Amino acid sequence: MPLEISNGICFSPTFAFMKILIVSATEMEVATAKQQLNALPNISFHITGVGMLAAAVSLTKLALTLKPDLIIQVGIAGCFDTSINLGKVVLVKEEILGDTGVEENGEWKDLFQTKFLAPNDTPFTNCRLINKHLSAYNQRQLPTVSALTVNEITTRKERIAQLKSLYNPSIESMEGAALHYIGNDLNTPYLQIRGLSNYIGERDKSKWKIKEAVENANRVLIETVLGIKL
Repeated sequence: MPLEISNGICFSPTFAFMKILIVSATEMEVATAKQQLNALPNISFHITGVGMLAAAVSLTKLALTLKPDLIIQVGIAGCFDTSINLGKVVLVKEEILGDTGVEENGEWKDLFQTKFLAPNDTPFTNCRLINKHLSAYNQRQLPTVSALTVNEITTRKERIAQLKSLYNPSIESMEGAALHYIGNDLNTPYLQIRGLSNYIGERDKSKWKIKEAVENANRVLIETVLGIKL
């Protein structure tokens, strides 16, 4: 049966025996959940910094030194699909490296197309970083999407069309692939939770929904952590 902590929040008994790391690129993206969960002894919060490089370094250090049972990354993301409402929360099932390769004569070739990597070189599966632990932790049956990670936010219409044609991603972030790469390589379970804040290419920030995306992602994070049953 559920256990209860001092502030009245109930959680699964499984949760008490798991070491969980919650990571985000910025403090803003995780502040609400941190207020509610930070006192729990088996949870720790860490800010990795913005971008794939900072995230990769931070996540590697954390995974090797703290040896968590689960890493959860939470944050906002841009959305390629304008049929999806902003503010919606999704889980990422697979990551694609969106800007690691070469662009020549208007044509983009990634590491697999240039033969620097084979499609199933560790930790990739068919050129993608697939979360094989996703079904075990998606107990709220949230929608799952394909994601693209870039170090430079995509704004040009031509580049947007190019990425959509090549990879058909639903969302874009700047850190997700680092989580998937390290989690797969070290066989550490992980979960990526994203609130959709804006449509890719839309630079009028009055049309963005950052507040709603952050609030909803934090709510899902809290519910997910406290409801873990394995």
